[in-house]
Amino acid sequence: MSEAPKISLCMIVKNEEECLHKCLESVKDLVDEMIIVDTGSTDKTVEIGKSFGAVVHSYEWQDNFAEARNFGLEKATGDWILWMDADEEMNKQDSTKLKELLRGQEDSLFYIHLINYIGDELNEDDAFHIAHSRLFRNGIGFRFHFPIHETLNVEEVLPNLTEDLHIQILPVRIYHYGYMNEFTGRKNKFERNIQLLMKELEKENHSPWIEYHLASEFSRIQEHEKTFKFVNLSIIGFLENHMMPPSLLYKLKYSTLISIGSAEGAWPGIEKAIEIYPDYVDLHLYKGIIQYLKKDYKRALMTFDHCLELGESNIRHLTLRGSGSFHAWYYKGLCYEGLGQVKEAVAAYQSAMAMAGNHAPAKEALEKLSATTKVSYTPNNK
Repeated sequence: MSEAPKISLCMIVKNEEECLHKCLESVKDLVDEMIIVDTGSTDKTVEIGKSFGAVVHSYEWQDNFAEARNFGLEKATGDWILWMDADEEMNKQDSTKLKELLRGQEDSLFYIHLINYIGDELNEDDAFHIAHSRLFRNGIGFRFHFPIHETLNVEEVLPNLTEDLHIQILPVRIYHYGYMNEFTGRKNKFERNIQLLMKELEKENHSPWIEYHLASEFSRIQEHEKTFKFVNLSIIGFLENHMMPPSLLYKLKYSTLISIGSAEGAWPGIEKAIEIYPDYVDLHLYKGIIQYLKKDYKRALMTFDHCLELGESNIRHLTLRGSGSFHAWYYKGLCYEGLGQVKEAVAAYQSAMAMAGNHAPAKEALEKLSATTKVSYTPNNK
């Protein structure tokens, strides 16, 4: 039997004393070395890292996340590199089987299941799921590029890798807390990110990902006009480079149009997006919402049924939890109400709550129906 592979954890940190311990604790029994690049912490981050046996390197911050990460990669001696951020933790149970999954593997890059929590409180029903390239073979040329929202140079190292389907998703979950409101507010991420992205935007041959990341930043603070402007520029940029715009660009475009109540502006364009990505449940959910807003309830019901058929296990797309389950049931309830089918609406809302017990919109809809009709329901105190 082949030897168990050696894994290096590589991180960049700054003032992460509140979450670093939790992160390192989750992988301490998995990794063989911890390489931490500290970009100027003034709290106990360095001491916490060293308490786990990490090698901590001081690094002068150059407004470039990729360069800082690459500095750490150069120090790693493992066969494989796992990269994480301090506001993340790996599922402890999953970490125990990762080395065995890597033993004897011929591939050089793997996805893991990243779960991005959002909102004010930790709620498994309030999260985005995606397969993310977090584990790669050391010493074959992998490096990060882009000063912000840095990504691996996969196309350079693996030029024959033309489709995501060729990258295997390992059954390993990493929980990311950095998009929760308390983290984004505390760290003033928006101002820092916008400044770096605008600097990149000025470069003549910048990647169309820059416009997408700008759109994402404006989306987080609900500046919908700027979001829509930059996501469209990103789509155009990919097309001009003869590249298919990634699915999450269309997700952001149509969620933005829905947020500003522009059902007419979103229709029928979303049909074209679905033609490109027919297996993306979130796009189907948005199609159903647009049909609902247009009061096309019967067609919307068929679309939400299709969401339930698709489910939400395809994490090769950025997938909102509930798109193929309780969110679809909730909107079915709204459609039934629009058709005057109260009993069916109640059943749909109850289905949503059975899948997500704290689904406030479904609960409120049920309470409103019970107050205005003779239909009653038993609250779910899950």
